Amino acid sequence: MKKWIVMLLLALLLFGSVIGFNLMKQKGIAEYMANMPEPEFPVTIVETQSTNWVPAIEAIGFIEPNQGVTITTETSGVINKIDFESGSTVKTDQPLVSLDSDVEIANLKSSEARLPAAKAKYARYQGLYQKGSISKEAYDDAEASYFSLSADIESLKATIERRTIKAPFDGVVGLRNVFLGQYIQPGDDIVRLEDTTLMKLRFTVPQTDISDIHLGQDIEIFVDAYPETPFSGKISAIEPAVSYQSGLVQVQADIPNNEGQLRSGMFARAHIILPTLENQITLPQTAITFTLYGDNVYLVGKDDNGDLRVRQSVVKVGERKGEVVHILDGVKAGDTVVTSGQVRLSNDAKVRIVESNALEAPAETPML
Repeated sequence: MKKWIVMLLLALLLFGSVIGFNLMKQKGIAEYMANMPEPEFPVTIVETQSTNWVPAIEAIGFIEPNQGVTITTETSGVINKIDFESGSTVKTDQPLVSLDSDVEIANLKSSEARLPAAKAKYARYQGLYQKGSISKEAYDDAEASYFSLSADIESLKATIERRTIKAPFDGVVGLRNVFLGQYIQPGDDIVRLEDTTLMKLRFTVPQTDISDIHLGQDIEIFVDAYPETPFSGKISAIEPAVSYQSGLVQVQADIPNNEGQLRSGMFARAHIILPTLENQITLPQTAITFTLYGDNVYLVGKDDNGDLRVRQSVVKVGERKGEVVHILDGVKAGDTVVTSGQVRLSNDAKVRIVESNALEAPAETPML
């Protein structure tokens, strides 16, 4: 019996020691946490200032030439002369390709040889008819023969003219698709001709933006081939009807192409420039925390003890340009806004301002 009592006392003593140790441990942790200094989170900041903001309507489209056509032929035949080189500049009515027209020229000479006799016969029969020496039928036959032969001559001249394919306007030709001695048929592609002195951009804008656009309005476009080079132009035409299916309206802009950098078919991003807004607030996009419940930023200020603390502020975001965003509401000039380090922040969190260039874009994109 004494043996069991001793064992029970030992068990109670062991469990009491464990419980006492855990209570002492928890008390120690609580005292350590109570005496531990408040954490400071490192952040980078920006001081907001009033600036001018140039709003723009964003759109995309494809570039077209001022005039562009694929040169072809109306008649079939063998090419006996090519008067241009691939990529050359041509003028209006400059011959490009000539087809063999020996048969047509021979027929023209034959008809022209018969014309004087037909004309003399017509004039003679006209005088005889006026005197009543011949019938009206004989006079009509002579008249029809003369005018029919004249018409045949004009038709042969037009046929010979069509066998010389000419440039319809000034421009630059592309790569020729035909060769000397080749037999071509109507519709065969000879070469592409484009007038690239002035390029056109067609794009669409929502019907809600119609009130903000007008003829002659300035526009800038950017293409992937020259991503840092803006090309300036003006709106030249606005479609009078809105598509009832999409609610979009088509717009056309003229873009001068003085240096020949723009090519038809290029994909372009358009910025329709709107009137400048003064005294506006802009922030780096990294300063905005985008959530399903709204967009917000962290404002930095000092508490009663002089420590830096943050306060969350809901903002209304407007247009974005690159890494900069236009703030419509929620931040005023002179506010100090956190630009990085927001992940661990909450209202009234203590922060420490640090210098960092991690958000700056590198001068060159690193190679993979």
